[in-house]
Amino acid sequence: MLSLPDYRVRQRDYLLEIARAITQELNLDALLKRILKLTVDILSGSAGLIALRSDEGEWTVAASHGIPAPLLEHLDPLLTAVPDHEDPAGFELPKINELLQELAKRVSLGLMTGVGLPLIARNQVIGVIFIFRNYRGSFSKNDQALLQSFADQAAVAVSNAQLYTRGMQEQQKMSALLDSVADGILILKANHVIERANPAFARMIGLPLDKLVGKNHDEIIRFANSNHGTTLEEAEAGGWPLSPQATLYVEGDLKRSDGSTIPVGVTYAPMLDEDAGLVNIIASARDITHFREAEELKSTFISVVSHELKTPVALIKGYVGTLRRDDANWTQEILDDSLAVIEDEADRLSELINNLLDATRLEAGVLAVNASDFSMPALVSRVVERFKTQTEKHTFCIKFPETFPVIMGDEDRIEQVMYNLVSNAVKYSPNGGEICISGEVREKEVLICVEDEGGGIAPGDIHYIFDRFYRADAAQKKTQGAGLGLYLSRAVIEAHKGKIWADPRYQAGARICFSLPRQRQD
Repeated sequence: MLSLPDYRVRQRDYLLEIARAITQELNLDALLKRILKLTVDILSGSAGLIALRSDEGEWTVAASHGIPAPLLEHLDPLLTAVPDHEDPAGFELPKINELLQELAKRVSLGLMTGVGLPLIARNQVIGVIFIFRNYRGSFSKNDQALLQSFADQAAVAVSNAQLYTRGMQEQQKMSALLDSVADGILILKANHVIERANPAFARMIGLPLDKLVGKNHDEIIRFANSNHGTTLEEAEAGGWPLSPQATLYVEGDLKRSDGSTIPVGVTYAPMLDEDAGLVNIIASARDITHFREAEELKSTFISVVSHELKTPVALIKGYVGTLRRDDANWTQEILDDSLAVIEDEADRLSELINNLLDATRLEAGVLAVNASDFSMPALVSRVVERFKTQTEKHTFCIKFPETFPVIMGDEDRIEQVMYNLVSNAVKYSPNGGEICISGEVREKEVLICVEDEGGGIAPGDIHYIFDRFYRADAAQKKTQGAGLGLYLSRAVIEAHKGKIWADPRYQAGARICFSLPRQRQD
C-alpha cells in the first residue's frame, strides 16, 4: 500500500507524463491510448474509454481499454444517439456521463461505477474520458484538483494532436492535388526561393524535383523571349502585389534543361498575411503549345482560303467582264471556251467550299457516314471516266481481281476519297504518265492504292501530308490547293474503321493506299 508521499509522487509523475505527451506525441491514436492507460492507472480502474466529439456534434469511441468487443459495438450507436446541442458542455457531457454510468451498472449488475473526466480545451468540448471501477469512492479536493488538472492537460494534448492530424490531412490533400494537376506548380518563398514543385513542372522543365527545391525562381524560370505581360521582377519593382487578388501573367518560350524551349503561360498569385506582407507566391505554368498551334492554324486557314478563293474569283470576273464588252463580237468557239473556264472555276469554288464545310463538320464531330453495299471497282471506273476528259497527258489503269468483294460503307464519301487521290495524282504528275488504281483482297480487309509517275513525296513531308492545311513547299510553288483533300480523306477512311497512308517504299512517284474492313459474310 502506497504511503501519502508515495501517492503524491505518483500523481506528480502522471502529470509529468501528460505534459510530455503534449509536447512529444502528435499521433492521435497513440496519444489516446497513452492518456487512457494513464487515466486507468491513476483512478485504479479496470476498464475505460475515450469518446471524442466531432465538429458536426457526433460522438464516437476513439480508444478503449479492457472493454469486450460486443460491448464496444453497443456503445457507438448509444453515443451517436446523443443529440447535438449548442451548449455541449452543459447538455451533451452530462448526457454522455449519465448513459455510461447507467451502462456500468447494467453490465456489472450494480457492482461497477464510473468516473467521467470531461476533455475541454480552448473553450471547446473535445470529448470525455470514462473509467470503469470495481469500487465506490469519493475524491478529496486535492484529488479533484489533480484529476481536473490531468483532464485539462489531456484535453490540450488531444486538441493539439487533432490539429496536427488535420494539418497532415490537409497537407496530404494538397500534395495529391499538386501531384495530379496537369499544370506545372511552383510554391515560392517571399525571396523567390522555390519551396515546392510538382511533378508536372519537373517534367515541363526537364529536371528532377530534388533539383528544383531550394533554387531561385530566376534560375529556373528563364525565357528565351517574353511575348506578353510583365515579368515577376518588373512587377515587384512596380509595387506588386497590392492585394491577394493581384495575379500576374506572363507568356514566353521557357528554356528547358536540355536547351530546348517550350511555350508556356505563367500565372503568379500572391499569398499575404494579415498585415498584407508577402508570405508565398504560387506560380502556375501551363503549356500553351496547342494555343500557339491554333493561332498558327488560324493564320494558315485565312492565308490559304483567301488565296484559293482569290484566283477562281478573279478568273470568273475577268472572263465575265471580257464577254460583256460591247465593242467585241465573240465567235461561238471563244464563247464556249470562256464559259468552260467559268464553269471549271465555279466547280473549283464549289469543291473548296464543300471541303471547308466538311472540315468544319469534322471538327464538330458531325461528319455523317451513311453505310450501304456498293461495288468498289464500279466506283473507281466512274471516277476515272471523269478525269479522262480533264487530262490528255495521263493514262489510267484499273486493276481489281474479279473476286473483289462488295464493300459496306458510305459510297459518296468513299467516292470523294477516290476523287481526291486521283486528283492529287494528276496534279502532282504534271508531265503526265500512268495513273494506276489497284485493289487487293485480304483476310479481314481490302486494300486500294493509287499510284502515279510524278515527283513523289519527300521523306520529310510523308508524315504530315494528312494534316489539315499542310502543303509541302514544292507543292505550294507548283500547284493549287488548300491542303484539305488528304485531311478529309483520312477522316472518311477512319470513320469507316480503316487506315490511310503514303507508301514510303514506292520510288517511281507517289503511292497512297487505304484499307477498309471487309463486309462480314454469313
